[in-house]
Amino acid sequence: MAQRHVERVKRMKPARIVVLAVAIGAGGLAAYLASGPGSPPSVPAPEPIAKIDTVEILVAKADIAMGQVIAAQDIQWQVWPTAAASPNFLRRTDRPEAIQQLSGAIARTPFVVGEPIREAKLIKSNGSGFLAALLPSGMRAISTEISPETASGGFILPNDHVDVILSRRDREAERRTGIETHSSETILTNVRVLAIDQAIEEKNGQKVVVGKVATLELTPRQAETLALSRQLGTLSLALRSLVDANVSGTDALDDDRSAARSLNMVRFGITSTTMAK
Repeated sequence: MAQRHVERVKRMKPARIVVLAVAIGAGGLAAYLASGPGSPPSVPAPEPIAKIDTVEILVAKADIAMGQVIAAQDIQWQVWPTAAASPNFLRRTDRPEAIQQLSGAIARTPFVVGEPIREAKLIKSNGSGFLAALLPSGMRAISTEISPETASGGFILPNDHVDVILSRRDREAERRTGIETHSSETILTNVRVLAIDQAIEEKNGQKVVVGKVATLELTPRQAETLALSRQLGTLSLALRSLVDANVSGTDALDDDRSAARSLNMVRFGITSTTMAK
């Protein structure tokens, strides 16, 4: 019996050793995982964000059309970086009552939403009419009758630039030659159209918009020229390209303005050629 017990003990010792070894290995693995590469890395502290100096400036809260009377709800204060704020912008620190002060002003040019408000683009009407408020200093507004045939088929709109052409009969040349003579010349160049009087008329069974009167922005001398020319013949408006609108009126005249242009005239059944001035 004693010998069997000894043999049983000898057989159990290796098993215990194996269990003990497994336990020690598992404990070591757990310790390694807890403190080894599997642990979350330490996160460095974020760098402090540089503070940007800001200022509140007055901007358009909604789109503002040219000639629109500005109300308090059309403009608002908005935070801008100080470095990006032009000195021409209205700052809340300098004009805290600007919204109330500018209420009732008229926009001389359009504003888009978010665009900074500049007083140079506004004008106080002070009870004057809308058109008088839009006129720059020293300029005059004068109207002339037009038709689709004399105004580029009705495609001329406010703020377009046009040349004014006078077409008339040359009575003096007719007395000299006995031939009916017509002449045309550009009397005004690169003038701005302030307004087009539009009315709804029926044409060929369809409703169309036809301009009846064009109001032009002129200097006092140009206004005199236009007033006289209306008594001499027919006035036509020639629409200018947007690119040419920045060209001065004197430089915009054609080089061949004074060149003669021939016209074929029929008088008493006889065709003759004459030179139009």
